[in-house]
Amino acid sequence: MEKSVYIRMRHRVMVKPNDTVTIEEIAQIIAEDEVSDAIKKIIVHQINMSDKNIVIIDVMKVIFQIQEEFPEHDIQSIGPAQTIVEIKFKKRRFTPIFFVAVWFLLFIGAALTMMNFHEDVSMREVQQRIYSMITGEEVKKPLLFQIPYSLGLGLGMILFFNHIFRKRINEEPSPLEVEMFNYQQDLDNYLIMTENKESMKQIDDH
Repeated sequence: MEKSVYIRMRHRVMVKPNDTVTIEEIAQIIAEDEVSDAIKKIIVHQINMSDKNIVIIDVMKVIFQIQEEFPEHDIQSIGPAQTIVEIKFKKRRFTPIFFVAVWFLLFIGAALTMMNFHEDVSMREVQQRIYSMITGEEVKKPLLFQIPYSLGLGLGMILFFNHIFRKRINEEPSPLEVEMFNYQQDLDNYLIMTENKESMKQIDDH
């Protein structure tokens, strides 16, 4: 009776430079205990400097190497067809000057964006007119509206990003987090499509 091995590739894993990538790190295996333990130890890739920071490992390469060790087993693939191996290099030291420069740049950019938007929609004139309609008085600076509006603008940004510093307000993802997730998915798909050619070529050569 032919024995089966079920393999499910992980979506993304992180390794260090010069590490050896085994099947255990990039996939989940279901098989007999002895077979499963042996498969998990199979090395599928050796990280080197030419890999840069991303390596794509295709399930066909994994199946090929398992079949070399266990030719009598039937290998079944479930789930994703590739695993993205991200090489984690040492982080650069935190530099306060760089942090302040980026913060200052973002602050100025955000302030100019908001000022230009309010100028385009004539926000001051609108607030002056609303104040005049309610109170019957005409003033150049309707602080009765401008102060609450400014506070509400800041509160709205906090609710939009769903964070107060590092603390999350509720479990729902913010629109920014959803967009970042979609961007990461598109980036992963692009990497899989463009970086997988070499591994498939190696399989075809065999």
